[in-house]
Amino acid sequence: MAVLSEKLVAQPAWILADGAAYRDILTPDALAFLAHLHRCAEPKRQALLKARRQRQARYDAGALPDFRPDTQAIRESDWLVAPIPAALQDRRVEITGPVERKMIINALNSGAKVFMADFEDSSAPSFANQLDGQRNLRDAVNGTLEYRSPEGKEYRVGANPAVLVVRPRGWHLPERHVTVDGETMAGALVDFGLYAFHNAHALHKRELGPYFYLPKLEAMEEAALWDEVMALAEDELGLPLGTMKATVLIETLPAVFQMHEILHALRGRAVGLNCGRWDYIFSYLKTLRGHRDRLLPERGQVVMTVPFLKSYSELLIQTCHRRGAFAMGGMAAQIPIKGDDDANDKALAKVRADKLREVQAGHDGTWVAHPALVPVAMDIFDRHMPTPNQLHVLRDDVSADRDALIAPCGGTISRAGFDNNVEVALRYTAAWLEGMGCVPIHNLMEDAATAEIARAQLWQWLHHGSLEFPDHAPIDFALFDHALAAHTHRLQQSELPGARRAADAAELLTALTHADQLGDFLTLPAYAQLA
Repeated sequence: MAVLSEKLVAQPAWILADGAAYRDILTPDALAFLAHLHRCAEPKRQALLKARRQRQARYDAGALPDFRPDTQAIRESDWLVAPIPAALQDRRVEITGPVERKMIINALNSGAKVFMADFEDSSAPSFANQLDGQRNLRDAVNGTLEYRSPEGKEYRVGANPAVLVVRPRGWHLPERHVTVDGETMAGALVDFGLYAFHNAHALHKRELGPYFYLPKLEAMEEAALWDEVMALAEDELGLPLGTMKATVLIETLPAVFQMHEILHALRGRAVGLNCGRWDYIFSYLKTLRGHRDRLLPERGQVVMTVPFLKSYSELLIQTCHRRGAFAMGGMAAQIPIKGDDDANDKALAKVRADKLREVQAGHDGTWVAHPALVPVAMDIFDRHMPTPNQLHVLRDDVSADRDALIAPCGGTISRAGFDNNVEVALRYTAAWLEGMGCVPIHNLMEDAATAEIARAQLWQWLHHGSLEFPDHAPIDFALFDHALAAHTHRLQQSELPGARRAADAAELLTALTHADQLGDFLTLPAYAQLA
């Protein structure tokens, strides 16, 4: 049976929120369900994580990712995913955000077609955050979700809310507060299992799923494990096979070479693929960390129109539409800029241009991070996509080979770009350690992916050596250490999110940046310090 860790039992405050224990979420039956999922999935999960490490070792030794010869038949044969449910036929604008009570209500009321409730990159996975999120989503499904602000303002879900889709954590992340047979459970199974256990029947009765977004997959075998887990859950919960549906984020470089295979592994429940652009850039950096000839310029210059990202998004559209699945576009992270109309207009113009590019390329929908951007994106898609989706746009003109998908883009590294990476990595990490996974920085709503790009670029620029700014000044560790110290001091003196954990974040970033090898994920060592 699944049990709470000894630390939790010894410190019951960990399982308290507003004075009420989470006994309504961590019921004996729910814990038994989690234990069953763990025992069936854990050996395969560990084997898949080992395969990731072995694959990365090959890349570090000089190999490059490519299409798999052993799965050529899947790519070349004719097959389709299962029919897409009526509730997901029109996904032209989706909003994403953490599983915080007020944010869930605002997202459901935003006018978006879909709300992706996120247990992953926009949530800091303290046990309280995760379990509060489960309670909030259960109340949302049951129609009882309400929130009263400290100022007395009341929030309730209105009529015609967005369709709810949940993103659990990736396969690599642990949940140290739940163990089974002495083994730490995967965060993915805790998030998925509790949500499915408490809500699957109610959602199925209303023909609303449950629906999921699956993050950080690298290979078809990882998708196949999700298919097995969902089938197991359906069987245990007495649901018809294929009830649970999944959209997969293509946000790792290895996965772009297996998009047909990933859809095939989930073909009985796959609804589509999503261009998780920010994590994809991070994965490009991480996967090719040992290849000096594939360094990228500062992240502000790595936009979706550069060749390797354009190839990625267009190949995703072609792949999905050939298989009868949706091709979802990427995130607009802008947030309203109050008090500066000119800056706000420029930000919205960037959003419109990005969404126009997506809809004209053939995407079936897109993501925004703030309710104010829903009508902006909706207007673009309404005007250029009169049909519910664009499955009829086959993009047979696209031909993206291996070299196109891994070609580095040109550009520069400016002092401002270097400094911005230091600041963003520090501020996000510090806020994350305080329990916030979704952080406004310089008028953008940032999640873990942005911090990952920033710290991965810093590592590469510093460790590959002999790099210079346009004025020929060297990019070196002395510069990094000085910039980090300055930003740490400024953050400590501010009232910004993360001020109290600035020193901890700086120590973590120093260790990660000076390390001989680029760490796989910032959130793994940071998790040990999360309150």
